[in-house]
Amino acid sequence: MPSQQILQEKNNAVEEIKTILKSYKAIGIANLKKVRSSQLQEMKKNLAGRVQMKVFKNRLLKFALDSLADKNLKKIEEYISGSNIYLFTDLNPFKLALLLERGKIKTIAKTGDKAAMDIIIPEGNTGQPPGPVISLLNSAGLPTRLKSGSVWVSKDTFVAKKGDIITERLAAVLAKLGIKSVELGLSMQAILNDGLIISGEDLKIDLEETRNDLATNYKEAFALSLEIAFPTTQNTETLLQSAHQKAYILSLNAAIPNKNNIKELIMKAHSEMLNLNSLTEKTS
Repeated sequence: MPSQQILQEKNNAVEEIKTILKSYKAIGIANLKKVRSSQLQEMKKNLAGRVQMKVFKNRLLKFALDSLADKNLKKIEEYISGSNIYLFTDLNPFKLALLLERGKIKTIAKTGDKAAMDIIIPEGNTGQPPGPVISLLNSAGLPTRLKSGSVWVSKDTFVAKKGDIITERLAAVLAKLGIKSVELGLSMQAILNDGLIISGEDLKIDLEETRNDLATNYKEAFALSLEIAFPTTQNTETLLQSAHQKAYILSLNAAIPNKNNIKELIMKAHSEMLNLNSLTEKTS
């Protein structure tokens, strides 16, 4: 009967979900909102062999979680709402999040979109002829002027900060100027890794800031290791050079001759002799 066939298909789907849930170290939950199908297919292709991407019906996924009765897996239940895609992997969670960020594309904003970055309209030629565009730009707070038959923006103008909702008027301006201010792609909501839930916000890493922090920390640690003369594979050569320099200066000050300082000691003695001779002549 059709109803029995449908029931069997659902049972099979639940069993498949249960198998996948138990097969990977990490489970990522990403929102499918504002993701193009072509973009999703490209991501699947690029991540093949490293990440398995699946879309499940929320009801079937919850049923699979109830059947497994795994307290750790149940932690993803609070994120099971709306349209999601689930990413199963053994990759480091932060590496997965970075891969998804790199897969995003910038596009022209529509009314109601969130700005993906601070939006600054640059000074310069808009490429638009005089006409209604002047009123449109002025309504968004952009100073304009005419030059060589085109409308120019007179100065760099800040129009929205990251996270702001794009208004209908601003969306029209950005579209007219061809400025891409929103990103399309998978937005990671959370990752369950070895029983630990990491939120989407905590997964975001500023690579440039992290590199700078690591460089600064390395320099400070290196300087401290030299100051306290704590030898490491990185500072041994510098410590030996510093020790040699201090020993050399000490040998000169103490007038202890060796093959490295004998020439300078003789020059120093000769100079002191000349100075003494000069003083003797002045007092005689």
